[in-house]
Parts: sequence; structure tokens; C-alpha cells
Amino acid sequence: MNNIKKAKTVLKISSYAIDLIQILVGTALMAAGTAFFLLPNKLSTGGFSGIATIFYYFLNFNMGITILVLNIPLFVIACFKIGIKFLSKAIIGTALLSLYIDLFTQFGVVTEDRLLASIYGGIITGIGTSIVLKANASTGGSDLLAIIIKKFKPYFRTGNLIMIIDTTIVILNVIFFKQLEIALYSAIAIYIMGKVMDIFLEGIHFAKMIYIISEKNKEISKIIGKDIGRGTTLLYGKGMYKGEERDVLLCVASRNETAQINQIIKKVDKHAFTIISNAREVIGKGFKEN
Repeated sequence: MNNIKKAKTVLKISSYAIDLIQILVGTALMAAGTAFFLLPNKLSTGGFSGIATIFYYFLNFNMGITILVLNIPLFVIACFKIGIKFLSKAIIGTALLSLYIDLFTQFGVVTEDRLLASIYGGIITGIGTSIVLKANASTGGSDLLAIIIKKFKPYFRTGNLIMIIDTTIVILNVIFFKQLEIALYSAIAIYIMGKVMDIFLEGIHFAKMIYIISEKNKEISKIIGKDIGRGTTLLYGKGMYKGEERDVLLCVASRNETAQINQIIKKVDKHAFTIISNAREVIGKGFKEN
């Protein structure tokens, strides 16, 4: 019994240690994207770093310390509303991000081209944020604020809250710097950051779901299996307008195979009704294995 308890304790400690390593790496990348690309060009991906950028340029406040101070009220509220484990990692993440930003700003700017800054700043910040989120942690700011708001208003969507908060902060940057160009380049950085986070958090194993309604489903299924090597599933459906029963053929394929399958469908039955939708992640034979 004691051995089991010890094993569980060791597992918890090692898991927390791995999370801390991820936070160390993730916050370093977030700070690099901010300090080397976004901050020198007055760009922002929202969050408290966007507010800190305003304080940095107009009041000459230390950016790292500003981010830390802005997060203190959130930590106090989170202490009562969120688990201590998550809160401890959020405090560590915020402190490390602030420390790294102050350290990296001393090395100067990598580029003064705002387009390059928005692209590379978005990519690097997106990778860093993804690593931190994979550790079930936070660096404070808009994501922590969104989580707290959701505790009071559970029906609010976290993604929408973060988007509203970040958009508001970017608008503030435009008002203070009086440059619409800042918002346009910041929008590029935010978009790229979001796409990078999608890839890192949800994987690159995107696939397509193809629904086929045809009088020649059997023939289509055979050719898809023979030429593409993909299996199909027959679903039973009913058209509600005429009340007719119809067979629906379902095929899950990679993006590259979708065009070929489309050609097969058109060749066999040009009157076939086809629906193609995205499958965010497919796990199983022929795709991502468990």
C-alpha cells in the first residue's frame, strides 16, 4: 500500500516537473516573440502585454513589472475561484514571462519591418503560448481574466471572451499611438498566432468527411476502396421533403485524397449530392494511431 502511495507521489511530482519545464520553455518563446518583434514595433497580440506596451512607451514603465502588477488583482480573485495547482502555475508563468521580457528587451530589435515583425512575432508567440497551455498553465492576462469571468458567467464562451478582451486592448493601442497601421499589423500577428496555436494544440491530422448521396453508392464505394484505399460506411437516411429513404455513403479521407474522391464521384454519377466537411482530428487505422 505504501509503495502504491509513493509511486503516485513520484508520478505527481514528475508530472508537475514536466509542466514546469514546459512553462520555462513556453514563456521564453512568448517573451522572445514580444521583445524581439512585437514590442519594438509597437505591435500587440492583445493581453496584458498590449497594455504594458502603452505604459512602456508613454510612461517609460518597465514592461515585465507592469505585466506582473496588472495580474496581481486576477491572482487574488483566482485564489478563491480556481484550483491552487492551476493558480500556482499561472503565477510561475506570469513571473517568468515578465522576467524574460525584461531580459530580452536589453538585446535590441531583430527587425523594424512591421510586416516581418507581425509574422515572426505571431509565430513565435503562438508556439510559446501553446506550450504553456499544454502544461495546463497560464501567463495571466486575457486568458486568466476570461477563465475568471467564466466562473461567474458559465454560459460565456472562453474563446469569445479572450477575443473581446484582446480586441479591446488592440483598439486601446491604436487610440494611444494614433496609428491605424498598428491595428492592421497587430491583426496579422493575432491571426497567425491563433493558427499556430490551432496546429500545436489540435494537431496537424486534419481530414475530410465526405457524405455522398447517390443511386450508385455501391459502385462509388468499390472504386474508392480500390483506387484510393479508403473504406466507406453506409448510413441510412430519409429525405424529409418527399419522405423517401436514401442511403448515405460516408468516407473519411486526407485532404490530398479528397480531390481524387470527388473526381470518382463525378465520373460515376454526375448527379450525386456530395457534402465535404472538415474533421479536426481522426484517430484510428489509416490516420493518427492512439
